[in-house]
Amino acid sequence: MKSLIVNADDFGASCGINRGVIEAHRNGILTSASMMVDAAGSAEAGRISARHPDLGVGLHVVIGSPADAPEAEAEVERQLERFTELTGRLPTHVDAHHNVHGDARVLPAFLSVAERHELPLRGHCGVRHIATFYGQWDGESHPEHVSPSGFARIVATEVEDGFNELCCHPGYVDDELVSSYTAERPAELATLCDPGIAALLSERAIRLATFRDVSRR
Repeated sequence: MKSLIVNADDFGASCGINRGVIEAHRNGILTSASMMVDAAGSAEAGRISARHPDLGVGLHVVIGSPADAPEAEAEVERQLERFTELTGRLPTHVDAHHNVHGDARVLPAFLSVAERHELPLRGHCGVRHIATFYGQWDGESHPEHVSPSGFARIVATEVEDGFNELCCHPGYVDDELVSSYTAERPAELATLCDPGIAALLSERAIRLATFRDVSRR
């Protein structure tokens, strides 16, 4: 069986991002989000998530320059504690902004925290990570990669048996958002809410899931 976790990074980055994430969840195929805990919209994201219990919400750790492992572990724990303060519960999973947890200098810290709290860590929990639903590189926008046809190509070529996580960045751009990835976010949102995309997943017998399903295996 093929299971797909559709996970929005940057939840909490701004109110516009929060609005887009919830819209993609309520009106589209979004099942999961990774929340920043120190950003402009973090407190709002925590409140919103309580009203949408079916949305799996994980911790999106933000670390600047890679630190040594003990310092990084303390920072991940701090952000995890902040997450529980904002939401009243543990996250469904852990990942990191720009996937910095893949850096060998800090990976042991992330693994330690994830194992201690029995949380899936992106790339280290048996879930295939798909990062190709992205519409910008080398400073140029490529909206075709986050269009419905681009999504369909990913489904046809990259979703495999077992659990898969499709990373995405839907949202509305506002003055709070600090990001160079702007025009592409509403385009991603439109694709995730396209009825044809939900029909495509159904036709291919791809089950939508969250990281809760992974942790219960």
